[in-house]
Amino acid sequence: MVTNSKRRSLLCPRCNRLISMDETTCPYCSLANPSSWWRNNPLVKIYLNPAHIIKSIIITNVVLFAISAILSAGSMGVSMNPFALFSPSNQTLLLLGATGTIPIDQFHRWWTLISASYLHGGVIHIFFNMMVLRQIAPLIVQEYGFNRMFILYTLGGAIGFYISYLAGIPFTIGASASLFALIGAILFYAKSRGGTYGQMIFKQIGLWVVALFVFGFLFPGINNWAHGGGLAGGIFLAYLMGYNENKRETQFHKTLALFCIVVTVLILFWALTSTLYYRIMLS
Repeated sequence: MVTNSKRRSLLCPRCNRLISMDETTCPYCSLANPSSWWRNNPLVKIYLNPAHIIKSIIITNVVLFAISAILSAGSMGVSMNPFALFSPSNQTLLLLGATGTIPIDQFHRWWTLISASYLHGGVIHIFFNMMVLRQIAPLIVQEYGFNRMFILYTLGGAIGFYISYLAGIPFTIGASASLFALIGAILFYAKSRGGTYGQMIFKQIGLWVVALFVFGFLFPGINNWAHGGGLAGGIFLAYLMGYNENKRETQFHKTLALFCIVVTVLILFWALTSTLYYRIMLS
């Protein structure tokens, strides 16, 4: 006797493909236990889907820029530097986590090596950086996996800002140190892989690097030390971690990525709440 039963299905938390709830492994992205309740928790689904993580990074940058602009209301101005158009005040940026010799040497705020990657000095500044992130991050996820992408973004940016600190840059912000770390990882991948595909990527991204550094020297206020440090940090981290074709993501990569996410969230939460508390106390 044959009975008709409705087959239960769901969207895979990682790749969003329609699969059966009876699947023990997603046939498209190999996610284990895709129907388990904790895999389908909204916060876990954001972590599992690289596209959601990239969007979350962009949204975080935009929200923090909006907050810095609101807190600087009345003190923002128009600068001759296009990257500083409608820029938040330095005091607000300092409170929210700008880095450099002033925040680190005078206030011992080493955590700003991470928070500075989520702050921007103007509308054009954040628009340009987020546009580059949206273009580069998917390629990094494709060749390195999400976990290594976030490690590169976080630690590569911190390395870039640390090099900038050692060079004596007093005050700096922006996602470009992290973006250059991603670019460095792409260059390492392309050069290491070789072949027509690798050479094509290397030439294209290499032209980007040259253009960005030339641009950085032509316009004032651009931190080329952080750019160069981020580029070197990205190459170094990529060398240590490898990429998908020569080394799959390991449990260590997943643990380190989760650590970077938690530390970043805690640092940004601390920066925001301490800034609001300081402003309330002064008002």
